[in-house]
Amino acid sequence: MSFSNLKKENKSIFSKLQKQLEDSTKVGTVDERFWKLQTDKAGNGFAVIRFLPASEGEDMPFVKMYSHAFQGPGGWFIENSLTTIGKDDPLGEYNRELWNSGDESLKEQVRKQKRKLSYYSNIYVVKDPANPENEGKVFLFRYGKKIFDMIMDTVNGDELEDRAGINPFDFWQGADFKLRSKKVAGYPNYDSSEFLSPATLEDLDDEELEKVWNKQFALQELVAPDKFKSYDQLKERLDKVLGRRSAPVEAPAPAPTVEDVVSEKPVFQKKEEVTEEVASDDDDVLDYFKRLADED
Repeated sequence: MSFSNLKKENKSIFSKLQKQLEDSTKVGTVDERFWKLQTDKAGNGFAVIRFLPASEGEDMPFVKMYSHAFQGPGGWFIENSLTTIGKDDPLGEYNRELWNSGDESLKEQVRKQKRKLSYYSNIYVVKDPANPENEGKVFLFRYGKKIFDMIMDTVNGDELEDRAGINPFDFWQGADFKLRSKKVAGYPNYDSSEFLSPATLEDLDDEELEKVWNKQFALQELVAPDKFKSYDQLKERLDKVLGRRSAPVEAPAPAPTVEDVVSEKPVFQKKEEVTEEVASDDDDVLDYFKRLADED
């Protein structure tokens, strides 16, 4: 553009600049590595996906992430929990303090601030009617306990139904997952989802399956220590959200955390003191895949 036209076209240039700046603010807001089921206005969605095996250099085909999301007087607290990587977390300590107080109103606050559990896996999209361009591609998929329980049920099988357990993450003997979402009481519900019969992924040969495998993402990077804020950073944010200026009361001596007690299936003891939930179902599937890794 010549200098003589610069002044004449300043309005047009400004409009282009506005659009460019608007577009630039969207960059990075959506992680294109992740796939999410798209639903219609009624909350219904359907797709067929395949959970993929562990990536090269990793033992497990999924990782777990604990996080918190709640609103306080000073704004929202949306942070990953340090308990994911086995470290002390300021909100976990504060929740334990509130729970052990015996005050029912404080216990209710704990339930609103409790840990939320998510899982991450690599998936292959077999069918995505809402976004067919995703089909045949590898993505990361975040899912909750409901779907994880379905995975565990498939792994364990059912002797009464004469249904043998399978490894749904296997390329050859795994199974596609028909993911259905419906809105029930205002929330997404996946109860009608199911695994199909075991079969090789898309009937691909080993050379094609290896290409799929090489496109997978490293899961351990999602829960690497450098992906978490420090204890002090989290505490500073927590204090701001809760509207606290002074430090919280010192946490009691190490004891089982409240996190599991107020999980989706809590187990309460007669005593007021917090105890861990008895028997973690996660251990069954973790042990199963660890055995598979050891056999290779």
